[in-house]
Amino acid sequence: MGDLVLRLHDFLRGIRLVKQRRAEERPAVPVGLVGILTQIDRLTDGCHARELALHTRLDPSTVSRAVAALVTDGLVERRPDPADKRAHVLALTPDGRRTLTEAQEWYAGLLGRALAGWTADEVAALSAGLRRFTRDIEVALAHHDTMEAAR
Repeated sequence: MGDLVLRLHDFLRGIRLVKQRRAEERPAVPVGLVGILTQIDRLTDGCHARELALHTRLDPSTVSRAVAALVTDGLVERRPDPADKRAHVLALTPDGRRTLTEAQEWYAGLLGRALAGWTADEVAALSAGLRRFTRDIEVALAHHDTMEAAR
């Protein structure tokens, strides 16, 4: 497990470097907020901030600050919720959609360059392995949280 811990550390450092480079080259979305934009986009009819917090697994106060920044930047808008006049749903603005598309294209270009020497089977295996790894990490953390709560 020691080598795996080191590789994970290297991987996380690589992710941090990617985020920094993207922010330098495509600063339209502040660092760390591409994921929030992606989640809002995936929830096709808009979403409430509490739903966004659940989907991103972030603290509601963190989501609130992120959404406020995205609204200020004109990338997200708050629309009245037709089902509850007291609430608002979040949706990408046209600028938000264009900016998200540009960010996704930037990431796709980087991955294309990084994985240029990989076969399609190797890329598929990496994708499947990462999907399984992230799911199992979430399960392990949920199990740990359940055990802690039982104490």
